[in-house]
Amino acid sequence: MAGITPTPGMRPINLPSSPTISGQDAKKPSGDFGTMLRNYIQNVDEKQQASTSAVQNLISGKSEDLLPVISAMAKANLSFKLLMGVRDKVIAAYKQTMNMQI
Repeated sequence: MAGITPTPGMRPINLPSSPTISGQDAKKPSGDFGTMLRNYIQNVDEKQQASTSAVQNLISGKSEDLLPVISAMAKANLSFKLLMGVRDKVIAAYKQTMNMQI
């Protein structure tokens, strides 16, 4: 473009053409929606239990490090809130389906 000069010392960033997902997110979900939902509920339950265990270890004196306890509680809280959001969306979709006229 005419009249635009690049800023000295700055270079454009080359980003990959398509984002890549690594780790657990790269796995494709297998099975139906019910199986996927059941697995996620079990995952949330495991995080809740890990959080409870971390708090109990802190209170009993087995652990003195507060950071893992706060991290476990935050993960459990965020997972639970996400689960409740999914539940609300599923209920709303069910109600909308039931209100459809045939």
